[in-house]
Amino acid sequence: MFLPEPNEPAEILLVEDDAALARALRIVLRRAGYQVALATHGQAAMDFLAKQRATLVVSDIFMPDGDGIELLNFLRRLTPHPPVIAMSGGGEIGVGNMLGVAGALGAARVLAKPFSPGQLLSLVLELIGPPLVRPGSPAGLAGPAVP
Repeated sequence: MFLPEPNEPAEILLVEDDAALARALRIVLRRAGYQVALATHGQAAMDFLAKQRATLVVSDIFMPDGDGIELLNFLRRLTPHPPVIAMSGGGEIGVGNMLGVAGALGAARVLAKPFSPGQLLSLVLELIGPPLVRPGSPAGLAGPAVP
């Protein structure tokens, strides 16, 4: 498991192509005190992670331009690799099937859409603990958006 250095803010990379859902999840995570970077598809997430690290990745499975399965395969090659919460509404294949595949490919936890903010925050807390705040910085500052 990849954990931040002491006094380093926990950064969550949120990977979601649905703009409204991404915005809502980012608000939930930021209000809980986490630093959040946003990628709108799998390839953007891989580009982001090739340059900087994240403590946790929360990713949709079905996305254009690099889906969550490709992202999980990419993350398995990173050392150390951050834990992943994979989310899916299932699409044509079915939510259970895709989340099962995500788990087999290394997702630490899976969430079937729709889920409550509390369910997401519970898993985040379980995997990386409470948010860490930079000295002198207010909690919940926005992380970068990744195109």
